Amino acid sequence: MESVAKATRRSFSTAEKLRILKKADACLASGKRGALGAMLREEGIYSSHLSTWRTQVAEASNAALAGRKPGRKAKLDAKDRRIAELEKRNAELERRLHVADVLIGLQKKAHAILGIALPKLDDGES
Repeated sequence: MESVAKATRRSFSTAEKLRILKKADACLASGKRGALGAMLREEGIYSSHLSTWRTQVAEASNAALAGRKPGRKAKLDAKDRRIAELEKRNAELERRLHVADVLIGLQKKAHAILGIALPKLDDGES
């Protein structure tokens, strides 16, 4: 049994897209019947490629024709990752502060029950 190689998606550079668009415009301008269809078959592309590329050129010129990286976009940039990291650290510190406050309250109650005087602090807290 023979294995078939997996097909890869064809990608076009900006220069190729512009070259094909100029060639397609020349075919349309020539007025020859079927010239555009022959050019599409020769290049191995569909007419939808032309319309997509023309839209991209109209929207953002050459910058839009540059290919995009495949896959998902990164959800967070460096600034957002730093903010998330700091918020996580802040939450942990607040949790630790709450535990410390509870422990201090327990110590005060234990001193009161046992009748042990708490040491006086300089700033007036007891």
